[in-house]
Amino acid sequence: MNASTLSFSTADLASHLDNCTPEQLDQLDFGVIGFDADSNVQLYNAFESEAAGLSPQRVIGQPLFTNVAPCMNNFMVAQRFEDAQDAGSTLDETVDYVLTLRMRPVKVKLRLLASPAGASRYVLVQRQL
Repeated sequence: MNASTLSFSTADLASHLDNCTPEQLDQLDFGVIGFDADSNVQLYNAFESEAAGLSPQRVIGQPLFTNVAPCMNNFMVAQRFEDAQDAGSTLDETVDYVLTLRMRPVKVKLRLLASPAGASRYVLVQRQL
């Protein structure tokens, strides 16, 4: 499957994203924030950069839940990644959410993806139109 056929709801999306180049991630029509086991951002696509108003240079390497998106540092988002890691289980959940940092409140759907075998974890952001 190539990046042009990926959507927010694609099954087994984390493994597909693991195989995408940064250029392919930039072609997606939803936000992709990929981060490592220490919660440091490793991937930040163009869609999310433009929507959030944060450049990849400002975000890459920064801790997601404290420096980049502290509004996600709660039981609905960050805690689910911690729980999946502690249990050694796969995480694939979609939640309705409201982003509030640096902007007026914006309703979104977040898809939280993590796999014990995967190098990256993902917060995907689908903005409501």
